[in-house]
Amino acid sequence: MYRFSYAEILGDSAAEGRDEERLALDRAIDMLTRAQTNGPSSPEAAEAVLYLQKLWGFLIRDLSDPHNELAEQLRGNLISIGLWVIKEADQIVQERSSNFAGLIEVNRSIRDGLM
Repeated sequence: MYRFSYAEILGDSAAEGRDEERLALDRAIDMLTRAQTNGPSSPEAAEAVLYLQKLWGFLIRDLSDPHNELAEQLRGNLISIGLWVIKEADQIVQERSSNFAGLIEVNRSIRDGLM
């Protein structure tokens, strides 16, 4: 009835995956923006940081997978960025930083690169 090549299915899947990653980063950016407004001690900050750390934990695991089809150097760079994001978010939790602007900017850059 319907015939799709494996490459077409994978292509659609990869595009859908990028869309989902972009939406997840959009949510993180929105949450970080609210947290920045309400301050590092706010419930919004705690929620944003937790979400961001879980998101980047997932992304790092995916990037570390040997079956990930991105170029090795790009994967390494994204893992390094992800580790920085997680550490910077942890600094906010420990009230050693309030660098929401840096986190927002980095996540926007990654999100925009998915387009």
